Amino acid sequence: MADSLHMCILEVLSKHFILKFCYDPDMKENSNLEEKEQSSWKKIRSIIRWSPFVQVFKKNRYPWIQLAGHQGNFQAGEAGSVLKKLDVREQKCFKEVMDDILRPYVPEYRGDVERSGEMYLQLQDLLCEFNSPCVMDIKMGVRTYLEEELSKARKKPSLRKDMYQKMIEVDPNAPTEEENQQQAITKPRYMQWRDEMSSSVDLAFRIEGIKKSDGASSKDFKKTKGRDKVLETLKSFIGENPEVINKYIQRLRAIRITQESSEFFKRHEVIGSSLLFVHDNTGNANVWIIDFGKTEPIPDGKCIDHRTEWVEGNHEDGYLNGLDNLISVLEEIQGLS
Repeated sequence: MADSLHMCILEVLSKHFILKFCYDPDMKENSNLEEKEQSSWKKIRSIIRWSPFVQVFKKNRYPWIQLAGHQGNFQAGEAGSVLKKLDVREQKCFKEVMDDILRPYVPEYRGDVERSGEMYLQLQDLLCEFNSPCVMDIKMGVRTYLEEELSKARKKPSLRKDMYQKMIEVDPNAPTEEENQQQAITKPRYMQWRDEMSSSVDLAFRIEGIKKSDGASSKDFKKTKGRDKVLETLKSFIGENPEVINKYIQRLRAIRITQESSEFFKRHEVIGSSLLFVHDNTGNANVWIIDFGKTEPIPDGKCIDHRTEWVEGNHEDGYLNGLDNLISVLEEIQGLS
C-alpha cells in the first residue's frame, strides 16, 4: 500500500514538474529538451526525497537509536532531521564545518529550533536511508577530556561520588586507598582511568556502543582494550558482507585525506568526537564524523597534526593515529574474508 501510494505521488509530481520545467514559456527556445528532462527529474527526486510522506514512511522503519552520550539529548525531528540539545560550542563548530572541506563527512546542520522551551540543533538524520540499520559509535583520540578541564580541576578540584561508583562497578580494585576512604574521585581522574582501561590510549580509538539489525544493543566495551579483542568486535559488527567492509574502508580513507587538508581540523583540538558507522543487509554502508561538544580552537592560532604524541600543553589529541589504527584493523579483517 505504501509503495503504491509512493508511486502515485511520484507519477503526479513527475507530470507536474515536467510540464512546468520543460514547457515553461520563459525558458530559452534553444535549450535541449533532454537536458531539461534530466534537470526536472533531479528536482522531482529532491522533492520526493524530502516530502512529508516519504519521511513518515521512513521514520517507521527503525526505532530511534542513541548509543552514547546523555540520554534525553535527542528528539525526532521533521523532514529527515533529528534534534540535539543545543550546545554553544558544538553549534559554533557545525557552523564552521559547513564551510569547510569536511562538510560531506558530517551531519548537515540545518539551523536551530525551539521545542517546549528548549533549544535544539537541527541535524541530518543519518539513519533514514537505511533498512533495519546496524550502528556503531567509535570514540576517537587518545583522551576524552580537554586540556582546559585538567587545568580547571587543579584550580578547583571537586570530588564526584557518582564517578567513584562507576569506577568500582567496572573494577573494584581501581580506586586508591584515599579514594576508597572518600568514596569519591575527581572527574579528570575518572576520565584518565577510563581511557587507560579501554583501547583509547593504545589504539587512539575505542568502541562506545553497537546496535545490531535485530535490535540487540550493547555498550559493554569498557574493557575492550587489545587489538585482537577490538578486531573480533569489529568483525562481529560488520558480519560476512565484503561490500560493507569495502565501503567502510574507502570512506575512512576519504575522511583521513580530507582531515589532513582541513583548516578546521588543523586548528581545533577534537575531543570526544566519534565516528558513526551505519550499514544494513542490502550492502548500504557509510561513516560520519559526529559530536563536537568538546571541540575547541587551538590557542594563538597554532596548528596541530593529530598524530604527535600528546604532552600537556601541545593540545594534540591523537585523532589521526586512531584513524590510522582503525583502518589498519579493518584492512586486516578484509584480508581474512
